[in-house]
Amino acid sequence: MSYLEESLASLEYNSQRSSLIIPEYGRHLQKMIDQVKTIEDREKRNKAAKYVISVMGTLNPHLRDVPDFQHKLWDQLFIMSNFELDVDSPYPIPSREVLSLKPERLKYPQNFPKYRFYGNNIKYMIDVAIKWEAGDMKDALVLVIANHMKKSYLSWNKETVEDEVIFQHLLELSDGKINLFSSNEELSNSQNLMKVNKKVSNKSQFGNPANKNVGGKPNFKKKINNPKNNNRK
Repeated sequence: MSYLEESLASLEYNSQRSSLIIPEYGRHLQKMIDQVKTIEDREKRNKAAKYVISVMGTLNPHLRDVPDFQHKLWDQLFIMSNFELDVDSPYPIPSREVLSLKPERLKYPQNFPKYRFYGNNIKYMIDVAIKWEAGDMKDALVLVIANHMKKSYLSWNKETVEDEVIFQHLLELSDGKINLFSSNEELSNSQNLMKVNKKVSNKSQFGNPANKNVGGKPNFKKKINNPKNNNRK
């Protein structure tokens, strides 16, 4: 058999190799962990495991600032060993059963999809206002909430809205506990609220440092002068 034939015969293809548990670390690190499992002396096995942890940390320098970075590496070490590595870990050793547990289903945070343009914070503010004792402070808070609702409504809907619409939405969101229909309060003018929304929009657009020069002015692209236009009078 020639040297070329011997080389081809000794080649390993990925389809013939065992699948990697965490492919990001590569096959060489997986082989190192498999080798550590075969060490009979426990002291040497612990020393080899710590060396593998240092190699894993070197391969992930971007995770060094992540909280519990070492804890994550040790968990990954046991996972890559198929939970067969018997070493002393500075952290609780994970089990296959715990890792296979599914997390609890997260609840959708929007409780009022009918009025999404108000946001969840409005509902929290309304709940707080309901708990306050009747008085000037509560009346002022309710008025602030109603004006903010009107401003949010104008941001995402029409250019004008009647106060009665906001009063009705506030009545629904408060389960009928805040009723402004019987009061003589008037909300801010729609045009004034629209101006506030425009100011906030412009500030977010031009307030980004990336859109400014050193002098603080907007960094608009300069028009390229056309040589043909310079000859015109």
